[in-house]
Amino acid sequence: QVQLVESGGGLVQTGGSLRLSCAASGRTYGSYTMGWFRQAPGKEREFVGAITWPDSSTAYAESVKGRFTISRDNAKNTVYLQMNSLKPEDTAVYYCAARDYGLVVKTYEYPYWGQGTQVTVSS
Repeated sequence: QVQLVESGGGLVQTGGSLRLSCAASGRTYGSYTMGWFRQAPGKEREFVGAITWPDSSTAYAESVKGRFTISRDNAKNTVYLQMNSLKPEDTAVYYCAARDYGLVVKTYEYPYWGQGTQVTVSS
């Protein structure tokens, strides 16, 4: 089992930045692929990005490419989502998730989830 706790959400103006963190605990965090997803009101949860272990390969949704960056610090059991040039359409609850391996983008392929953190971008 892996337990995930997100933090770092908040209210920011258009064009601003936020860094989300996801702290992991439980077994062998360092060997997991970590994903970030988001869910806006009335919409389905969608893939934002993911990072693998050990090579830290990354993948991003087209809507965030060039603006968001995922990184991980295995010594701290933490994965980060740096969000720059934020837009109102980025407003959502952001979740981190973990799976055993592979760079995958489907929500149902991630068995472990955090509780989410709210990001609100004002126009």
